[in-house]
Amino acid sequence: MQARILIVDDDHDILIAIKKRLTWMGHEVFTSEDGEQGLRLAAEEQPDLMLVDIELPGLSGLDVLKQLAEKRSSVPPQTVPEVVVITAFGTIDRAVEAIRLGACDFLTKPFEPDHLAVVIEKAMAQIALTRQIGLLQAEVEGRYEHVIGQSARMVELLDTARRAAGSSVTVLLLGETGTGKEVMARALHRWSPRAAKPFVVVNCAAFPESLLENELFGHEKGAYTGAVKREPGKIEAAEGGTVFLDEIGDMPAGLQTRLLRLLQDQEFYRVGGAQPIRTDVRFVAATNKDLKAAIQDGRFRQDLFYRLNVITLTLPPLRQRVDDLPLLVGHFVSRHGASMGRRPFIVSHDAMDLIREYHWPGNVRELENVLIRAITLCDGHCIEPQHLGLTIRRKLPIETDLVQEDNLNYHAVMELYSRKLIEEALRRTGGHQTKAAELLGLQRTYLTRLIKQRGVTMKPSAF
Repeated sequence: MQARILIVDDDHDILIAIKKRLTWMGHEVFTSEDGEQGLRLAAEEQPDLMLVDIELPGLSGLDVLKQLAEKRSSVPPQTVPEVVVITAFGTIDRAVEAIRLGACDFLTKPFEPDHLAVVIEKAMAQIALTRQIGLLQAEVEGRYEHVIGQSARMVELLDTARRAAGSSVTVLLLGETGTGKEVMARALHRWSPRAAKPFVVVNCAAFPESLLENELFGHEKGAYTGAVKREPGKIEAAEGGTVFLDEIGDMPAGLQTRLLRLLQDQEFYRVGGAQPIRTDVRFVAATNKDLKAAIQDGRFRQDLFYRLNVITLTLPPLRQRVDDLPLLVGHFVSRHGASMGRRPFIVSHDAMDLIREYHWPGNVRELENVLIRAITLCDGHCIEPQHLGLTIRRKLPIETDLVQEDNLNYHAVMELYSRKLIEEALRRTGGHQTKAAELLGLQRTYLTRLIKQRGVTMKPSAF
């Protein structure tokens, strides 16, 4: 890997010797003989790596490190190069101080050319890792950057979420699969005072009980066969930040007890540990399950539900926020089109009508995947219905919103729909039973019997 390297050293002979060696290794090299000029060159040339002597006129090497550390921790943070400190006074104290201030390695004069090559190689590996982490963070932040919505229901939900984000109370996110519960959880973290600390996701449905316990709480050395060293869990990794417990409704009963104790006492034990560990994390939990039904069935602890249910946000399914479809479509088409290196797309009126008509059982996640497919298959710049691959379900003549029904007893629902259907037929025929029977495809006498059984009035009710 070729790198841009800035050498800052007041010893001219050493400066030239290092420059020749690094140039021979294939790197692009800049030089400076004092700290102030070195910082100016670092800002102008944007090197990947700096070799900085500690003993410099004016600003010392440690002063240079301090200023670079301030830039790295500024808001917004600035990109600064990795630093290797070089000195003829290589003491442990100076090495520790340099590393504390952000140096990635410490090189003592005099050094062999091969030793310099090894240090540069290690620094390059660190630079590559830092860049990879930055790309992964950008990818994650891009995916979860926005909560899209301008419908009345979403505006109210987002207002509540922003107010909840400022505190450390536990938030419970409810909603169907694909409604964006993780997106909302990340938004709560991003809007909170904990935004600079870790956001850690634990999927409670992804592990059996023993592995989930280890994932959450970590373990001590010797806690079980194969535990050859102490390993912290996700809760320790999130110290000061947010732990997102996804699919909390699938958490095994034994772990529910441990989680309840953690929420109450803000402390826990590693697996195999005897020492309590205090923690400062904020919990956000999510599920698509009916927790109240799970409590009645004995599958979820009622006291844990009350601990989690401090603030509850229910994300609406996509079919209940149709007004947000244009915004969501525009967002996904723009983002995924750009990530695929494609030119800007438009969505035709026919395609948009199809999107509005579709029932979206997979919610926002399904919409995103459908649009990725459309972008991939579209040869031009206009997405048409055939690119979406959607099949519209046949609608019933009279819609019954079962989502809002508390009672899903088959016979009760069918009786309700039958009554509505008869009332609609009577409304269309002005209460004429013979014509209504023809419209329904029934015998006149059978319709009369149904009218009595269903309690349908001769003067149909409006609905």
